Amino acid sequence: MKNSKSKLKQKGSCPDFLTPQVVAELNSGTYVAPFDVLGPHESGGKRWVSTFQPDAVQVIATVSGKQTMLPRIDGDVFSGPVVGNAYTLTTTFADGAQHTSHDPFSFDPIISDFDQYLVGEGTHKELWRILGAHVTQHQMIDGVHFAVWAPNAQRVSLIGDFNRWDGRRHPMRAVGHTGVWEIFIPQMSDGDLYKFEVASKDGTITLKADPVGFGSQHPPEKASIVRDIKGYGWKDKDWMDARASRADRSSPMSIYEVHLGSWRRRYDDGGRPLSYKELAKDLISYVKYMGFTHVELLPISEFPFDGSWGYQPVGLFAPTIRFGPPHEFRDFIEAAHAADIGVLLDWVPGHFPTDDHGLAKFDGTCLYEHADPREGFHQDWNTLIYNYGRSEVKNYLVSNALYWIEEYHLDGLRVDAVASMLYRDYSRNEGEWVPNKDGGRENYEAIAFLQEMNIAVYGADPSVMTVAEESTSFPAVSQPVHAGGLGFGYKWNMGWMNDTLRYMEKDPIYRRHDHHLMTSPIDWAFTENFVLPISHDEVVHGKGSMIEKMPGNRWEKFANLRAYYAFMWTQPGKKLLFMGCEFAQPEEWKHDNELNWGAAEQPAHKGIQELVRDLNKLYRDTPALHVNDCKSEGFKWLSNDPTQSTIGFVRYGGAHDAPVVVMCNFTPVERSEFRVGVPELGFWEEALNTDAAIYGGDNRGNMGGGEAVKVAADGHAQSLTLTLPPLSVVVLRHRTKTIK
Repeated sequence: MKNSKSKLKQKGSCPDFLTPQVVAELNSGTYVAPFDVLGPHESGGKRWVSTFQPDAVQVIATVSGKQTMLPRIDGDVFSGPVVGNAYTLTTTFADGAQHTSHDPFSFDPIISDFDQYLVGEGTHKELWRILGAHVTQHQMIDGVHFAVWAPNAQRVSLIGDFNRWDGRRHPMRAVGHTGVWEIFIPQMSDGDLYKFEVASKDGTITLKADPVGFGSQHPPEKASIVRDIKGYGWKDKDWMDARASRADRSSPMSIYEVHLGSWRRRYDDGGRPLSYKELAKDLISYVKYMGFTHVELLPISEFPFDGSWGYQPVGLFAPTIRFGPPHEFRDFIEAAHAADIGVLLDWVPGHFPTDDHGLAKFDGTCLYEHADPREGFHQDWNTLIYNYGRSEVKNYLVSNALYWIEEYHLDGLRVDAVASMLYRDYSRNEGEWVPNKDGGRENYEAIAFLQEMNIAVYGADPSVMTVAEESTSFPAVSQPVHAGGLGFGYKWNMGWMNDTLRYMEKDPIYRRHDHHLMTSPIDWAFTENFVLPISHDEVVHGKGSMIEKMPGNRWEKFANLRAYYAFMWTQPGKKLLFMGCEFAQPEEWKHDNELNWGAAEQPAHKGIQELVRDLNKLYRDTPALHVNDCKSEGFKWLSNDPTQSTIGFVRYGGAHDAPVVVMCNFTPVERSEFRVGVPELGFWEEALNTDAAIYGGDNRGNMGGGEAVKVAADGHAQSLTLTLPPLSVVVLRHRTKTIK
């Protein structure tokens, strides 16, 4: 302590509130109510300005042009009487440097009583407008307002370049009984770095990133960055006004799932990934060309470890800096909307990493997570689990969902790992989990959170969608909350994916014994609003790429994959395909390399790519293939012969929509003169044949279609005879007029 041998100034030369104990605690950084003594205060009929300035040799207060030197009281505490109100402090340091600014301790609180009430109650659905770092003007001075929730902390200080990362300089003000701490720092602005220094009740000091920060440093650096996200100036009104129809169950939805860091890379610039602005041009134009209706991004909330793919976030409110600042992410969203493409975001409210700068023991206690590891530690991922039963934590997550919808115009959230949230015994052995209050395995608190999140999101904007990645038979996931459901708009059909891939991986000679793997999923196809997913999880961790999964020689592998994609696109349910699968990337996906775009130029791979593009167009343009994706009246079986591994079905749209007949041959044997019943007389055009030469096939087909004749088959009074090429799918669409 400077001048440690000197005594405090004589009584009268310092204010009464600066007692020896207070001064000592200010110098040690342990005083818990700094706004009670620092800044301007009345004492002895005088107005005193007191400040703590480590390493200072002189401090001058300037009030209305008049300078008053503030004497050193003891250590680094300075205080003196002044005349007037608004003032600045000019501090001279031992190295000769000077700094002039308004005193942060001279400003009134910003958070209103009403906001305090909502935060304390855990019902502030716009939490990001109160907490975090906000560039603003307060009492006619420009600066940044900071606020953070840490109810069990002894002290919280703001640190950054502006105060030499010294937690003693700017301890924050406790706001009522909310557990929130706040401070306004004049002259700070967009782009400045900061952290919170949190002192727990036992004296432990930890440095934390902002849980509601809008920006972060590039990992492995850990500081938050002030980002001014106001006033972007959106130009996507036409999209926003019309997007409700695009999320409707009767609309086509074909989703391209993307990991932004590995879609393409700039090897002419050190191998870096594309920026948001580059992706706005290159990725969006590609998605548009391929005919997908939506792009789904693996998590982009800031995350420390590249190998987590974003699924272990520490900055839920910060778009990762890996690809650019927040306004450039908005540029990406706006470019998608201008191209009539929706954007979904993978959202991770199920767990968070143990990184020391994150949410773990944020204020020295298990604040966001459960204290009991049987409830609060995820064994599969070595992560922590949110305490959904705590109202403030639940509100933090719900407000984050609303934040992405409101601030970034996202069109929906795909919620990760829902099954791990729904069950207390998920991936746990006996004795490793805590039953619910009724002795069961269901996580009532997580269920209530998911329901509240969906109510809030759809209540705020019914034109968006939420999608659950849920792998169990938990009922009514995509049913409204008022009807007893979880309230999601859609659910991934993991059962369909697992069963059909098991079938396709088999040698065709054995498929006859497992025909049910392709047909039984229809038994539950309409119990939820399903998305059929071929996601990133199917092409990693030794599972092989999609083309590697297929049996047979090279030609048969590609024919199998073409047939599988056509089967998928013509089955009931919305579609999702992970990047690279659309051109049959030969290798598994690797997060630190770009896709094998060289393979996409090879004829066989190019053929798969052209097929996916045509499937998207057929799906979008043909009401029978999407209007009743979630309704049983849109599907009916036709010829279904396990001995020949042939599968046939009809898709129906509205009353005036032409029906579609789909015939699949999953053996390498051509089926000639194959009779199939059809629902109407007339001409049935061959809308797609996966054996077409443009896709890499041998051009065996049906000469553009055929006329139905009055020969009964498959429960219909009329039928067609078809040629079913080996390992192929033929799609026929009814024409109302006969071709002569």
